[in-house]
Amino acid sequence: MTSRPKHSYDYDVVVVGARCAGAATAMLLARQGLRVLVLDRHDYGADTLSTHALMRGGVIQLSRWGILSAVAAAGTPPITATTFHYGREEVVIAIKPGGGVDALYAPRRTVLDRLLVDAAREAGVEVRYGWTVVDLLRSDDGRVAGVVARSTTGATEEIRAGLVVGADGLRSTIARLTGAEIHRQGAHATGAVYGYFEGLERDRYRWYYGDAVAASMIPTNDGAACVIIQVPSKRFARETRLNVHAGFHRAVAEVSPHLAATMAGARRVGPLRAFAGVPGFMRQSFGPGWALVGDAAYFKDPLTAHGITDAFRDADLLARAVTSAAPDAMRNYQVERNRLSAELFEATDAIAAFDWDLETIRPLHRQLNEAMKREVATIVSFDAPEQTIAA
Repeated sequence: MTSRPKHSYDYDVVVVGARCAGAATAMLLARQGLRVLVLDRHDYGADTLSTHALMRGGVIQLSRWGILSAVAAAGTPPITATTFHYGREEVVIAIKPGGGVDALYAPRRTVLDRLLVDAAREAGVEVRYGWTVVDLLRSDDGRVAGVVARSTTGATEEIRAGLVVGADGLRSTIARLTGAEIHRQGAHATGAVYGYFEGLERDRYRWYYGDAVAASMIPTNDGAACVIIQVPSKRFARETRLNVHAGFHRAVAEVSPHLAATMAGARRVGPLRAFAGVPGFMRQSFGPGWALVGDAAYFKDPLTAHGITDAFRDADLLARAVTSAAPDAMRNYQVERNRLSAELFEATDAIAAFDWDLETIRPLHRQLNEAMKREVATIVSFDAPEQTIAA
C-alpha cells in the first residue's frame, strides 16, 4: 500500500464517507488487518437520496460479506420478479437462483448504511460522525499523507494515514482536493421525484417506460414501496421543479394509468423528494496516497438503479488493490472498474437521453443485462471472505 513505515501514520487508511462505498471498503480493509478510520459529516443512520434497488451483483456481495441475513431480518422484502412495462405491454422476468442468492432486495438507506457501518466496526474500524475533511496533508514529495478534519464542535485535527480514500459522493471533497480529472463525461441527465407509499405490492420491481417519462416501483422496508418518476432534465426544469407534487402525479398518470389508479388507494409516508440530475462521469480514481470509490469515482444517472451495486463491486476491487503487493494494483483497480462499467455507463446515458421509443429502448436494456451478467461473473469469482458478520 505504501513504502512508508506503518508506525509513521495514525492509521493505515482514512476513508472519508460512511455510506455504501465507504463503509464497505473500510470493512473489507479492516478484515485484512489494516487500521482504518472512517469520517462522515452526517449522523449514524441518516437517510440519503437513493433508488434503493440492488441488482444481483449487490445482493451477492451482501451475502458474501455475511450481511444479507441482517438485511432480510430488518424486514426488507425479497424481490422474486421484475416487470418491465413498455407502454401497455408487460414483460415479466422471474428472479432465478444464481450466485448463491435467490431474490433481490432494496433496503432503505437508514437500514443498509447502519448494517454496513456495524459490520465495519465489528471488523475493527473506528468510525467518527460529525467530522468534515477540509484539507489534505502532504509529504515533501507531494504524496497525500492524511487529512485535516473539523468536527461539528469546531475542533480541528490533523490525521496522518498511508492512504486516503474518498467515498464522499459525486461532489467529493477528496476528488476536488486531489484534482482528480474526469476522464469520461455523460451527455444526459434526468430529473427525478420520489416518495414512499404504503399499500402497494411487495414482491417485485416494476419499471415503466413511456413518452419522455419513466417510473419505477421498488418495495422497501416498513411496508412501503419507493415510487420514482424520471423525466428529461429540460422538462424537470420547465415544469416538475416548479410544482413537485403536481409534476410527480402527472408523470405517474402519463407513464401508467394503472399505477396512478393503484396509488390513489395508497398512503404516502413522508414528503416527496426531488433530484435535478447530474450527468454521469468517470474520474481518475487513484494517485500517490489517495483513491476514490463509489459516486466520488464513478457516477451515472440513477435511471437504471445500479449505483449501490456499483459501489459494492468497486469497494471490493479497491480493497483488493490496496492489500495487493502488485506494483500496478491501483492502476488495475481503475482499469477493471472501467471495464465493468463502460457498457453500463453507455447504456444508462443513452436511456437518460429520452430519445428512444418503446422499441428502441429494448436493445439498451439487453445491453444493460449483458453488462450485469459480466459484472456478476466477476463478483462470483472473488475469493470468499475470511470472516462474516452474524445476523
